[in-house]
Amino acid sequence: MISVGLDLVFWVLSIIAFGMSAWALFHAARTPARAFAVTGKQTKKLWLIILGLAALFSFASAVGYFGIGLGQLNIFAIASVVAAGIYLADVKPAVSEIGKGGNQGPYGPW
Repeated sequence: MISVGLDLVFWVLSIIAFGMSAWALFHAARTPARAFAVTGKQTKKLWLIILGLAALFSFASAVGYFGIGLGQLNIFAIASVVAAGIYLADVKPAVSEIGKGGNQGPYGPW
């Protein structure tokens, strides 16, 4: 009974990890490469590789509970959460600010 409950909790955590990795990958793919260079972050190509692998490993962990993928929360799934978390907490806010300027006045856009 406890094992089934723990499996369900870890499966939900794996799905959340995949969603987080996929969201970070989608944002990185839509962001212009110039924004990464201007903010002094790693290149867009490197982030796409890191987040692509993170999405792959977290997806494999999520479907593993059905007997297809990795099957458990392992070091690769944890690393994928760390990579996506670093992107979403540090890189995404910095690159999102690029291109928002232009017609900003002292009281907002005009």
